[in-house]
Amino acid sequence: MKPLIAVPIGDVAGVGPEITVKALSDSHCFRSARCVVIGDKNIIEKAIKITGSTLIVNLIDDPQDGDYSEGLLNLIDLKNIDMDTFEIGRVQAMCGRAAYEYIEKSISFALAKKVDAIATTPINKEALRMAGINHIGHTEIFAELTGTKDPLTMFEVRGLRVFFLTRHISLAQACDMVSKERIIDYVVRCTEVLKHLGVSGGTMAVAGLNPHSGEHGLFGNEEIEFIVPAIEKLKEMGYKVDGPIGADSVFHLALKGRYNSVLSLYHDQGHIATKTLDFDRTIAITGGMPILRTSVDHGTAMDIAGKNLASEISMIEAILLAAKYSPSFVK
Repeated sequence: MKPLIAVPIGDVAGVGPEITVKALSDSHCFRSARCVVIGDKNIIEKAIKITGSTLIVNLIDDPQDGDYSEGLLNLIDLKNIDMDTFEIGRVQAMCGRAAYEYIEKSISFALAKKVDAIATTPINKEALRMAGINHIGHTEIFAELTGTKDPLTMFEVRGLRVFFLTRHISLAQACDMVSKERIIDYVVRCTEVLKHLGVSGGTMAVAGLNPHSGEHGLFGNEEIEFIVPAIEKLKEMGYKVDGPIGADSVFHLALKGRYNSVLSLYHDQGHIATKTLDFDRTIAITGGMPILRTSVDHGTAMDIAGKNLASEISMIEAILLAAKYSPSFVK
């Protein structure tokens, strides 16, 4: 049986509802997964009209009750949008609260094993703040609601997998957080995530921090003081890891198959590499949790919301990747 994927529609003032409807109209998604949408009926019907989709809404209360025949959109309606005050393309507290509730419901289904994975759509940080939700994004919400300490972010695009030692902090802070202990901890946990996803062979590469990995101290000492000692210790522990490899070549080498993944040392180092390769098909996976979550890696695009201009490619890829990894994950 095809994996069952929950799709919370994100911030409804953005493009989330549109890309959800477009993705679920795609034959690739239908062949690979059963999808249950968590959202609001009025919003979904509006998105169907905007996109010109022929999908028919099938209201259900439980993912197990869905009719996953082609042409149907199975929807769990939380009825949390007031259409009299809703305005597409505008940041609103109501939409931030609703987006949180869609995620919360999806996580509850995943923890109860009623769905195999979650594929998320964009949310808006400002709308979350306006709603009094003290999280800056999906990862932090998932961490709290699943009881996960420091979940891991992995990007996958065209078989290239990239983990991140640090995420949403300044570059100066990211450099300060590069330590022997942190690198060891992340390689160990990233390896476990790969195993959980069914990826057991190959070697992980650690990217260099400085140009040309510091050139033996000419351009910085972080490689000498922290990164090389961490890699040596990891090898002693039996881990297949290599590096530091200069960031100007490590992602290319991994794409060609020399490495099964790369540990990027800061946010933009890995983001630039993956998104330049294929922006639309760069998909985020949150690892280290008891449930599987994939996500588009673009924003709410409020400026084009409601205009049927948003591409569904990333949403399709997020669903396909969730379907790909969920059988290994739920073993």
